[in-house]
Amino acid sequence: MATLAELLRELKDRSGLSYGVLAKRLHMSTSTLHRYCNGDAVPTEFAPVERFARLCKASPDELVEVHRRWILADAARGKKAEPERAEPAPVRPEPAQAPPGPERENPDSEPESVTDRPRRSPARRRRPLILAAAVAAVVGISSVALAMNGDSDNGKKRDTGAAASPRPGDSPDAAPTGKDGNKGDDQKKDDDKKEDGASASPSRSGGPDHKTTRGPGKGPASAGGNSGSTFDVPVTVRTRPYAMDDPCMQDFLVNRKASEVPEQPAVQDAAGWVGDLGAVPAGRQLIEVTVQGTGDETVVLQDMNVRVQSTSAPLAWNNFQMATGCGGDVDPKSFSIDLDDGSPHLKPQSGQRDFPYKVSEKDPEVFFIIANTDLHDVRWYLELEWSSGKRHDSLRIDDQSKPFRTSGKKGRPTYGWPPGSDKWSRQLQDG
Repeated sequence: MATLAELLRELKDRSGLSYGVLAKRLHMSTSTLHRYCNGDAVPTEFAPVERFARLCKASPDELVEVHRRWILADAARGKKAEPERAEPAPVRPEPAQAPPGPERENPDSEPESVTDRPRRSPARRRRPLILAAAVAAVVGISSVALAMNGDSDNGKKRDTGAAASPRPGDSPDAAPTGKDGNKGDDQKKDDDKKEDGASASPSRSGGPDHKTTRGPGKGPASAGGNSGSTFDVPVTVRTRPYAMDDPCMQDFLVNRKASEVPEQPAVQDAAGWVGDLGAVPAGRQLIEVTVQGTGDETVVLQDMNVRVQSTSAPLAWNNFQMATGCGGDVDPKSFSIDLDDGSPHLKPQSGQRDFPYKVSEKDPEVFFIIANTDLHDVRWYLELEWSSGKRHDSLRIDDQSKPFRTSGKKGRPTYGWPPGSDKWSRQLQDG
């Protein structure tokens, strides 16, 4: 299978640019770029890879392929980085020191001669004594435990409460109500994976961190589906909520004066720029969603729904226009959303087919979601419905546990950063 490094070298050779020129434009060392192109290292983020491909004049199809190969390379690196769990060597307890004194019952018997036969080691001679002492201790403890849990309460046994007590982090409402309150082995394994799934996967709809409202019949799992465990989801989702690939201009509303707003960021630095300023995408927001399976099994992506959390009047802030440079057309797997619609939903663009889609670990899918609004300030998120075998559930897709936010910009003062300028300038035509 072709690798990410092979495609990067192909793009570099075709561009005619040297490693030094590319490294300078990418703000990285030449040796680091060499390692990426030789396959000795994989970037931890996709942004420098995307920037490299664009500098090499990659086509839209090649950009998608670069992204797909980076996802696979990143996943392969994660597997190699997992430390192998070696089974601990059994620790043999040190034998207890026997109390001083005669070891034999017959004091008149002759002592053993050292020269007649090999002497048994002290550990061997003491082992029967240690075993006998251990057995006696266990019997004694068991007797005390039975006495404490026996008929001490007027002949009634005390309930330990272990089966009914929820573990830390479980709400009382989530405690089982059946005859057996103990969690099964599968649930315990899922809980052990909590640390693994916290960073890469989006939060699940309806979980304790997100109390959301759903439309009719759109619950997180219908009867007979998934067991309800948060961490057995067979897909992971990555989002780029501030993708600035197309159109040529991307607008953001910022609640600051133009003199207080720093220069427009590079594409890979957009998320940090937006976060530092509290900026909100204006009029149009492009979100890149990458869905990948976690194993060889095929996962069917049944549908992707739009959930609106709140709607209010557009923000009365200044509008700042980012000149991102016109690339190619947006990838065919693009869907638009009219957030001003009373019931917003995804609409396939450019003849693209609608859901369902299929993914696995080796075959991810990349979707471009284009949200538009002129009349409102909208907080919203997506819900991805999936199924695999007898399991089916839904995932919430948002901006790091917060809803996406898109606001209209009509009539707002608009500023641009002309080429060669050192400050924002007021545009002739406002948003």
